[in-house]
Amino acid sequence: MSQRNVEMLIGRLLTDEELRLRFVRQPFETLADLCARGYEFSRAEIDALLQTDTEVWTSGAERISSRLQRCSLRPE
Repeated sequence: MSQRNVEMLIGRLLTDEELRLRFVRQPFETLADLCARGYEFSRAEIDALLQTDTEVWTSGAERISSRLQRCSLRPE
């Protein structure tokens, strides 16, 4: 079950600008919030997500068509 959640989170990090910005700035808090909302991650998955270079999410998102992106309308 948690592998599916990891795959869904990676997809969202690449396509959801608001989530991606929050995760880059506050990765632990973002994961804790997702867990509170029902996402299940193993301790190893959490550690791996926290250790992943955040540039992966930013550069990956830049390579995906904007038609697949959900942009944030919140001011920074």
